[in-house]
Amino acid sequence: QVQLVESGGGLVQPGGSLRLSCAASGSIFAFSVMGWYRQAPGKQRELVALIGPSGSTNYADPVKGRFTISRDNAKKTVFLQMNSLKPEDTAVYYCNANAVLFGRTYDYWGQGTQVTVSS
Repeated sequence: QVQLVESGGGLVQPGGSLRLSCAASGSIFAFSVMGWYRQAPGKQRELVALIGPSGSTNYADPVKGRFTISRDNAKKTVFLQMNSLKPEDTAVYYCNANAVLFGRTYDYWGQGTQVTVSS
């Protein structure tokens, strides 16, 4: 069983920055593709960024150049540095861990952390 615990959300003014963290338990972290997703009120959950076990990254177009995803495998933690925040970045941000081991898919979600960008 894997547990993911997000932290670092809050209220920030437009143009500001926040750093989200997601701490994972369990033994599959090093093998997992870790992702950040977000869901705004009335909208579907969408991908924000992914990072593979070796550090390769992928970003959604709306956040390219502003957000940076990183991971610390020793601490089983993934981060999302968010700069130049906009009101449209307001959402609940969720951490995801996805791994395929010996033909079995493992997929876990955190409880989410609220990010509000407003003046």
